Amino acid sequence: MIHMIIVDSHVHSNLHIYEPVEIVLAQMDLNSVSKTVLVQSTTTTDNSYLIESAVRFPSKFSVVCRVDVDDPYANEALEFNRKSGVDGLRLRNFQRSPGPDPLAIWRNAEKLGFSVSVGGPPDIFASREFQELVEQVPDLTIVMEHLGGMGEFALGDHIQRFGHPYNDFKKILKLAKRPNIYMKIHGMGEICPPPYPYVDIPPLLEMAYATFGPERLMWGSDFPPVSLREGYRNALRFTMDQMNYCNGTDLEWIFGKTALSVYSFDEK
Repeated sequence: MIHMIIVDSHVHSNLHIYEPVEIVLAQMDLNSVSKTVLVQSTTTTDNSYLIESAVRFPSKFSVVCRVDVDDPYANEALEFNRKSGVDGLRLRNFQRSPGPDPLAIWRNAEKLGFSVSVGGPPDIFASREFQELVEQVPDLTIVMEHLGGMGEFALGDHIQRFGHPYNDFKKILKLAKRPNIYMKIHGMGEICPPPYPYVDIPPLLEMAYATFGPERLMWGSDFPPVSLREGYRNALRFTMDQMNYCNGTDLEWIFGKTALSVYSFDEK
């Protein structure tokens, strides 16, 4: 493996349905990963454990929080998390605020200096409605998770919808024309039929690379769910090996520098 600073931009951790951060740190050590972004699960808006973990290991962890968008005090919750040192927010691509301004949570994230990690179905990422949302918040850094939903929804019934010629994915890639839009790539197990090592590999990563370039792509393991697919180590190494069309400098961006340009880590 090329010697570089590796940053995992997408890991879940808590004490209830996932693993504690000590397990995350062990995976990082085993795989020479220097830093990790702890992304809050969609099952909770209690960010206290992630924030405490970042305080305990400030050079290792950055946090992406969640707030209850439907709560009348959602914006206050956003401000509280920002004052707690969090600069990443997680939203679904279909989430809107109640009240007269449906984009209030998005606008406030922009105002407070958050980046937004966005998940959700690929057809919504590909929609005109989402394109219009993006146009309304030009200074908000938006990171599309799971290859714009292609990874998150690729398996099962969706595999037929999103197969060749990848028309929906091509629509999503058009968002690359806006410089504030980034894309996360995860392990190949999200987009490839089992078993591992994968043979039937769709060209989605290469398409994303050709459109976004290395400085707006970032790798994230999706640990611990990745343990049900190819596992952490293979999600890193196999994905890197498949990107043999990238030079060493490009790989440094995709597997580390891009995430460092978006997420903050305390080096004290």
